[in-house]
Amino acid sequence: MTRKRMNANVITPATIIVNAAMDKGGIRLKLCGRDWTLLRPDDLESLWQALSDDEFNDDERLPYWVELWPASLALAQWLKRNQERIAGRTCLDLGCGLGFTALAGVWLGAKVLAMDYEAEALAFARKNADINKLPQPLWVIMDWRSPTVAPKSCDFIWGGDVMYETRFVEPVFAFLDHALADRGLAWIAEPGRNAYEHFKRVLLSRGWRFRCVVRERVEPLHTQDIPVSVNLWELSRG
Repeated sequence: MTRKRMNANVITPATIIVNAAMDKGGIRLKLCGRDWTLLRPDDLESLWQALSDDEFNDDERLPYWVELWPASLALAQWLKRNQERIAGRTCLDLGCGLGFTALAGVWLGAKVLAMDYEAEALAFARKNADINKLPQPLWVIMDWRSPTVAPKSCDFIWGGDVMYETRFVEPVFAFLDHALADRGLAWIAEPGRNAYEHFKRVLLSRGWRFRCVVRERVEPLHTQDIPVSVNLWELSRG
């Protein structure tokens, strides 16, 4: 893959090609040097239609977890590049959904705790570990507003497109501040959402450091003419 250095810190590579095939019951793709199969609900339309009014409250428990988002593809590629750093280390996947980046971390040798708010997402993530013949991460139902992980216990925390609204910024920062080890690193991948401008202001105000370590162009899984641009941020305590 040809890579172009934009400045001293950020590298923009060629487009990540995933060679994906999708149907209602699954996603097949090639990334990080291997083939993956991810199971998901067969009837996505019925899943959305079955949502009750209560699920459109402040939590908006919408089934975004059934999709594999471009930010997660870029994040998995970043984990592969950083295999030597994460192997054998305690890592946490923040909002694992179908489990793809958690499983990528396990495949690369990390000790992964994978959390999500939705029990159904974790049920599919567990199936995806089996179908890809990988050891099970520690799957945990967890709300980032009420962390049950030990303070400062994670060497690395990562997440793909976890803050799509500004109101998520403070809870996510509070979770990172609670769970990340003093010398730990967090990697957050996002497709240029406005919420991240607020997130960066919060990080600066709390004395954290952040930098964009890579900008990826990702081949979208759904039909689209233009690849999705994804920023990958590295966060650490000041």
